[in-house]
Amino acid sequence: MHQQLLTACKRIVVKIGSSLVASSQGGLHVDRIGRLAKEFADLQGKTRQLVLVSSGAIVAGISHLALKTYPQEVPLQQAAAAVGQSRLLHAYEMAFEESGHKIAQILLTHQDLADRRRFLNARHTLTTLLQLGVIPIINANDTVAVEEIRFGDNDTLAGQIAHLIDADLLVILSDVNGLYEEDPHLNPSAKLIPLVTTITKQIENLAGASRSQASRGGMVTKIQAAKQAGRFGVPMLLLNGETPQALSRALEGNPSGTLFTSNQSSLTNRKQWIAFTLRPKGEIMLDEGAVAALILRGKSLLASGILTVKGTFLPGDPVSCTTEEGIVFAQGLSNYAAETLQRIKGKQTSEIKELLGALEYEEVIHRDNLALTP
Repeated sequence: MHQQLLTACKRIVVKIGSSLVASSQGGLHVDRIGRLAKEFADLQGKTRQLVLVSSGAIVAGISHLALKTYPQEVPLQQAAAAVGQSRLLHAYEMAFEESGHKIAQILLTHQDLADRRRFLNARHTLTTLLQLGVIPIINANDTVAVEEIRFGDNDTLAGQIAHLIDADLLVILSDVNGLYEEDPHLNPSAKLIPLVTTITKQIENLAGASRSQASRGGMVTKIQAAKQAGRFGVPMLLLNGETPQALSRALEGNPSGTLFTSNQSSLTNRKQWIAFTLRPKGEIMLDEGAVAALILRGKSLLASGILTVKGTFLPGDPVSCTTEEGIVFAQGLSNYAAETLQRIKGKQTSEIKELLGALEYEEVIHRDNLALTP
């Protein structure tokens, strides 16, 4: 069944780890980029559509600038990204030209996907490129991104792209064979886990932090990406990109690595965007009655069910909804600013009219702007 899942995939997002394409000492790994490009080009010619998310710009820039160590200062990292990105894309372009394929560069920040109009514009652009047979190559726009709008790592970005283009599969190519029961660097006899059907706390605890400064995430962010993609109904395959033809063999029904299957999401694309792309700017704690109304009856949130309000947010901003125990169970777009909610929380509609002089919205969060989160 899982082999059929892989062979049936047509639209695939492939994230390529920085260690596969560059090193701060040796610069770009042109030979490996060429090998990967040939494999991807062959796959693209077999009725599949590929979107690449490639790390490596900062590392390539460090090498070209002859920096002795990985920079800790954000401006220097951004400068390295600016230098390295053009070199990285040039290497991809030269590699894909050998097989007659065209590529396109797309640089994104989190804000590009958090804004609904820009999200849809990016979606339309990527869809058009795929229809034209072009292979998009995406990277985080590190040159301009600051902490508030960074994705944090390209594993997370790849998960968001899988949602953006309605991918059938997310593939992360790294320098490891997959997820192990123990750290294989510490225990060479550690067993590979070929299949993960549910990402439990135990699975999350198997992840270790990144061993390299050039990689922002390590296994932690790969499991987070699998979890995120699963919410969108997209399975994720973690493979060793150093192994020639690993992806091709997997898509032919001979998988290696670790496959994370998905729990199909019943949310609409827009509600997926609300739940998993937007970052909450505040938190609203609800009483038991309000929680039941939202979860069991699909109702909108009224002010009468609100117990506490945290954070600073404006009308239209995303906020998380929690139970009295502090468990987050939903996210939505608030019709009111935090300051106003502090005044009307726990109040009935008639009381709100007296307090505010008018009732602009009956609901604090309309059910169309509310998404339950697993």
